[in-house]
Amino acid sequence: MAETQILTTERLVLRPFGQGDLDDYAALYADREVVRYLAGGPEPWDRSRSWRHLAFVRGHWQLKGTGMWAIEHRESGAFVGSVGFWEPEGWPGFELAWALARHFWGFGLATEAARAALDHAFAVWRKDRVISLIHPENRASVRVAERLGESLLDRIHHGGREMLLFGIEAPANEATPILSFPRCQPTPSPGEGTLQRGDGWLAPAFCLAPHRLAPVP
Repeated sequence: MAETQILTTERLVLRPFGQGDLDDYAALYADREVVRYLAGGPEPWDRSRSWRHLAFVRGHWQLKGTGMWAIEHRESGAFVGSVGFWEPEGWPGFELAWALARHFWGFGLATEAARAALDHAFAVWRKDRVISLIHPENRASVRVAERLGESLLDRIHHGGREMLLFGIEAPANEATPILSFPRCQPTPSPGEGTLQRGDGWLAPAFCLAPHRLAPVP
């Protein structure tokens, strides 16, 4: 049985999914705004579909040795969403995907989680190429893909919808860090560790850094 590795970033823990996550997972995919651009959307999922998908996520780790992580906020322990990989039979590639609960949108958490996952895929699993399938109208996810260094490769029909196929190749120089974050530009904050929206929003305590690299001073 494959073991799900636990990854950490400055603000997040990427951990295995368990039965205790079902309520949060079902709530995530019952949100119309969350699922509207997904390949399985645009209608919200009922609880039984969420359970079956959670079983698929767990099973992917057993069959492929890779998969999706639950995202947990380090400070509060709150369930943030999911990030990671899947490549079931017939999939167009090794896909990096993410879905966050709506009240965590706009804080840069999707990028932070996806960077850690992508770093792991290249450095530990030695993947040659990673893709992301994104609905053309999902501008927020397009921006995340671009921040990760992914480029638009194609438009394909997938899951009954037209999707943009983004992709990124493994770095050629393994001696250098695979991913790096820009230095933080701290802005005035109402309190240390407070999440703020927008670019340049980070309080000093939460400067983004990959899970393998030291925090930015």
